[in-house]
Amino acid sequence: MATGEIRESSDAAGLAALIARAAAETGGRGLPPVERWNPPFCGDIDMEIRADGTWFYMGTPIGRAPLVRLFSTVLRKDEDGKTYLVTPVERVGIRVVDAPFLAVEMNASGEGAAQTLTFRTNVGDVIEAGPEHPLRFIIAGENNELKPYLLVRGRLEALVSRAVMYDLVELGETIEIDGTKMFAVRSGGVVFPVMPAAELDALSR
Repeated sequence: MATGEIRESSDAAGLAALIARAAAETGGRGLPPVERWNPPFCGDIDMEIRADGTWFYMGTPIGRAPLVRLFSTVLRKDEDGKTYLVTPVERVGIRVVDAPFLAVEMNASGEGAAQTLTFRTNVGDVIEAGPEHPLRFIIAGENNELKPYLLVRGRLEALVSRAVMYDLVELGETIEIDGTKMFAVRSGGVVFPVMPAAELDALSR
């Protein structure tokens, strides 16, 4: 693949073909080892992942799920905080409004310290929250909206969808952490603090 081909591809299908050829060079099994590739930066392309998980290319939604899945396998977020599509020969920047992935389904198994929360993303990843895939929670926006994020791989996170977030909060409990009562959830033997219990009480009033 010649350097510059990704930038010059005029449609999503052509872009996908280039990425598919790059993936084939790795044997086509599992996720491409993008963390090990160190290609030159070749500029930004007009691709954006919206906050609702929808992918756009040149202003047009990418409606084919297999294309989105293919693109997602070569995503990488670097130390500069930017997200890139990466092949063995090129690294191009894309825009991400919030998180690159969306967690759209959750399954809870076990109870208490043995509880495991498994999430499915909009691009088909299935991730168990735990030491390798932590959950983090922030309060954002004018309405103090609770937003949970799950680490999927590398520095790439999935925003937990609103519907799943409500199910997640239902599993929360008050746990004392470093002398402070925290509202938290458990998964994979790890306690993930959501917020101080006193703040939760204030939001509930």
